[in-house]
Amino acid sequence: MAVSAEAPTTTTRTELDAAVERLRVGAPSFTRLGIIARIALAESMRLGYGRVAARGVRAACEAKELEVGTVAEAEEWIAHPFITLVHLRLWIAALRSIERSGTTPIGRIGRTIDGRPIVKVFPSSLLDATLFPRVHGEVHLQAGASADDRARFYRQPDDEGKVVLVLGGGNVNSIPPLDVATKLLNEGKVCLLKMNPVNAYLGPLIEEAFAEAIRQNFLAVVYGGAGEGAYLAHHAGVDEVLITGSDRTHDLLVWGPPGPEREARQAANRPLLDKPMTSELGNISPVIVVPGPYSDRQMAWQAQNIGGGVTNNASFNCNANKMLITARGWNGRQRLLDELERVFERTPVRAAYYPGAQERYRRLTEGRRDFRMIGAARDGTLPWTLLTDLDSNDATEKAFRMEPFCSILSETALDNAGTVEFLERAVDFANERLWGTLSATIVIHPQTLREPGVAEALERAITQLRYGTVGINIWGAYGFALGTPWGGHPASSSVDIQSGHGFVHNVAMLEGVEKTVVRHPLTVFPKPPHFPGHRAADRLGRRLVAREESGEALQLLQVVAAAVRG
Repeated sequence: MAVSAEAPTTTTRTELDAAVERLRVGAPSFTRLGIIARIALAESMRLGYGRVAARGVRAACEAKELEVGTVAEAEEWIAHPFITLVHLRLWIAALRSIERSGTTPIGRIGRTIDGRPIVKVFPSSLLDATLFPRVHGEVHLQAGASADDRARFYRQPDDEGKVVLVLGGGNVNSIPPLDVATKLLNEGKVCLLKMNPVNAYLGPLIEEAFAEAIRQNFLAVVYGGAGEGAYLAHHAGVDEVLITGSDRTHDLLVWGPPGPEREARQAANRPLLDKPMTSELGNISPVIVVPGPYSDRQMAWQAQNIGGGVTNNASFNCNANKMLITARGWNGRQRLLDELERVFERTPVRAAYYPGAQERYRRLTEGRRDFRMIGAARDGTLPWTLLTDLDSNDATEKAFRMEPFCSILSETALDNAGTVEFLERAVDFANERLWGTLSATIVIHPQTLREPGVAEALERAITQLRYGTVGINIWGAYGFALGTPWGGHPASSSVDIQSGHGFVHNVAMLEGVEKTVVRHPLTVFPKPPHFPGHRAADRLGRRLVAREESGEALQLLQVVAAAVRG
């Protein structure tokens, strides 16, 4: 089937009502579905997604103006079908564990520096240790939560069943299928997926891949814009809503248009939409670079790590690196900025395909004298841009409050009176000054960790950061890829939603999650595929997907061969 990047026809109100009714019929039978049948359904989803993977990549490349057959194609292979297939494989393993033992597999349990449970969840197999070398994922639980309280739906199913409206994210094509799989497989709820107009071209492929779920009235896929989304969110037949998008869209649904009436509703806690909601809404993602004795090679490696978290997907990621926090007076600060500029110089500018990018870029750069534009922008593109030396004390700085969903990386320097104090100040700045609670990154040298008190200060910083994922020496977006819980820190409220509420993915099906922490060495070989300088990333991406499809050992050897050529 040929796929173009054209959006399917908007679903009519009559068709939307019919889709809701079909799901209401399917919800009770789905909640009572046995574990063997649920595993079979998940396996059908995995096999189906493997069949549409290549077509989905081609459609995304067309929509995002990426040249097929080049390294730029890699991000679509990796961020879409590969991550989707990895999650489905992990979900199937979790369901099989539930069949055997009644619960999901986890690793050892430890304690945070303030005494709360830490659950080791990644890697859970030799395969994932090979695919994600030296990456370790752990989940920090809230006070009073227990690692024993997991897979709750499978212990206490809801016999009536629920219908969840999934308002799909338009920027990353793995978001809609993974959000659907979260509600189906973790919570036993049927899903009405409304595709975002930006990537509605993906909808027919999801319908094909998840055909068995649709056949049994466990899933329906519909199309349209904000009007259709609002109609469905308030529909009497919809029990819950899961939204990936912006805080503005969330607030319009929950509180109505800005103005005195919204303010009165918020003051009285009388939302227009009073249904359970899961939301993931973006972030100004900080990268805290702790001063240290970085060699030229280590500095260049981390510049690619940080820069790759900016350039990936043309910077239209809710977890894109957006605010570099450095130490004033540290002699490595300028070296890092220079290395980042070199990364951007070697990375072609990208089509600004996401609506509103040009306007956000204008608002964040107008009136500034000191910023660096890197790369020759042409019509429809934006240059990579560095806003440096922002005043950390300026409460009016737009870059601290407005998510730059475009090709901008900002930098601010904090006074540095020592490593421990710098970490404390950086955490306070990220928590109090920056908008968002989704993901953050800390870069720290192993030699610095051996200084008195620094290792403890790092653990305290991880605990205190109000972000749903914290990456150590690796882009925080890795938390999105591993099957660990992904979402905003639970400190948000419906009135001040920040990066959202609730967690998705979470293949271990843990309850009471506070955050995911992804730990990584300062450098590794082979280099990660999100590095802009990876020379074989497209080949690696195709082979990663082929391995997930086939499960063959030979495919894994081919993955390793492509990785080392990077």
